[in-house]
Amino acid sequence: MSLAAAALLARGRRAAEALMVDACTIRRRTGETTDPDTGVITPTYQQLYAGRCRVQQPTAQATAQDPGQAHVLMLRLEVQLPMSVTGLAVDDEVLITASAHDPDLPGRVFLVRDLAHKTHATARRVQVQERTS
Repeated sequence: MSLAAAALLARGRRAAEALMVDACTIRRRTGETTDPDTGVITPTYQQLYAGRCRVQQPTAQATAQDPGQAHVLMLRLEVQLPMSVTGLAVDDEVLITASAHDPDLPGRVFLVRDLAHKTHATARRVQVQERTS
């Protein structure tokens, strides 16, 4: 890559990160533990990332699914992360921990569904899904 292209890409990444005014934690389920007294099973996780992010919703349309007798709506969103975030996988969990402009975002948990890769990306764009009902 030429120096001019590298400088332009670095400038684009700085601009993309400037828009990442929310914060999230990304974790991967590693197993579970069982409380010997109560028998309660608790998942265990490995933290992959904690830091800035940006949540975008390309469309406001949820997908209806009917597992068993439950009616579940699945909402698709995009979480944008710095390019330095690597090693993500499908089914990793994204927990929104803070939001500068949307008080409904903190506490929401999304599951990674699609990963995107490209040569001149200014942000890591991860397609996620939220269970809404």
